[in-house]
Amino acid sequence: MRKPLAPPEITQLFPKASPERLPIIAQEGRVLVAGKYIHWDNLRHRNPPEGLTHEEWWLGTKMARMGAQERLPFLDKNGWPFTFVFAAPVREGLHRIDQRLGVWGQRSDVRDIVDGQGREYVLTNSILEEAITSSQLEGATTTRARAREMIRTGRRPGSVDERMILNNYRAIQRIESLSQRDLTEAAVFSLHRMLTEGTLEDPGKAGVFRESSDDIVVELIHSHETAHVPPPSSELSERLDRLLEFANGKAPGDWLHPVLRAIILHFMVGYDHPFVDGNGRVARALFYWAMLRHGYELAQFLSVSTILKKAPAKYSRAYLLTETDSGDLTYFIDYHLGVVNRSIEALLEYLRRKTADIRKLERKLLRSRHLNNRQIRLLSHALRNPGFRYTVRSHQTSNRIAANTARTDLVDLAQQDLLAWVKQGRRYEFIAPADLAERL
Repeated sequence: MRKPLAPPEITQLFPKASPERLPIIAQEGRVLVAGKYIHWDNLRHRNPPEGLTHEEWWLGTKMARMGAQERLPFLDKNGWPFTFVFAAPVREGLHRIDQRLGVWGQRSDVRDIVDGQGREYVLTNSILEEAITSSQLEGATTTRARAREMIRTGRRPGSVDERMILNNYRAIQRIESLSQRDLTEAAVFSLHRMLTEGTLEDPGKAGVFRESSDDIVVELIHSHETAHVPPPSSELSERLDRLLEFANGKAPGDWLHPVLRAIILHFMVGYDHPFVDGNGRVARALFYWAMLRHGYELAQFLSVSTILKKAPAKYSRAYLLTETDSGDLTYFIDYHLGVVNRSIEALLEYLRRKTADIRKLERKLLRSRHLNNRQIRLLSHALRNPGFRYTVRSHQTSNRIAANTARTDLVDLAQQDLLAWVKQGRRYEFIAPADLAERL
């Protein structure tokens, strides 16, 4: 990925436009181009309206956007305010999220399917997926299967990559309780310590601001071109104070849509880069905090990082589009709304597929055996994973149940000859037999 070309400065374009041309330029100016909120780096490759140059077209576009901009209580490194435009794609993206996620207690298509699936089972899998992919975005290379096995069985991480994933899993679990109260500096530092425990070269950097000697520079992955130099460390305390006021709804004074607040919080943590490492994980965790804090309970079932991981260059580019165009956050907001909506679609597709599988299995199983939903889900998994080993701990973790309940579930299946069981040391392991389909 290359860094997007910065737009020509408006202060340079105005003097080039004669008084006679300005009304024509302003008349052709639109917030959107072909229905999209596009950057100069894209606009310069399109055909301008008849009679206009590309620079005049950009001037007209910026004039229209500047007239619709809303200021945010944050400044960039040069002291200019961040802004955004409540453009049609933003309004549409917010509407779709509100419609499908809703807030506490409201019915929605996502809530209906989640409630029908078994909330704890779905939630555990969603948290696992987010923990794994968020870590992979930061460079963790452990496979998804091995990471799931580690968390389900409770074994100790065998590498820094596995430690990062386990840290993420524990931090995301904590977000729900954190969302019950205002965000504080101590909570942010604690979250960072949890996310980076055992993964930093210098353990003393966990849960503290970076220092001037840390010399943090964000580079593009392939070209090593400098993409972002964060604000100086001397400003971090003040910037975090301002960010906490924003996160807790005390700034700005005007009402701001809660999902916009969550996305902007995500962006600003990435922009300020307050820590030596783990800023992306903190930013994504605080996005979830803000969504839950403002009533979007079902956001905890989404894995935003799964979508980001499919095209990490677009994630980075969304930051760069904003930074190169005078702090216009509309680019990042528009992008992130698309990510959230795609993660909702992915969740719905997964839940519908799992619902169809489980119902098909239930029809077969319930005709001849008395099994609970947890046992049916385990057998559904076992059918697709012959040889897979289950333990009381893994079954307990997957379903958030007591150890005795988990043990009863597994022993019952083994006694019905649906799982094989062997003793490993002081514990039993329950194995999915290769001929399970025939046994069923």
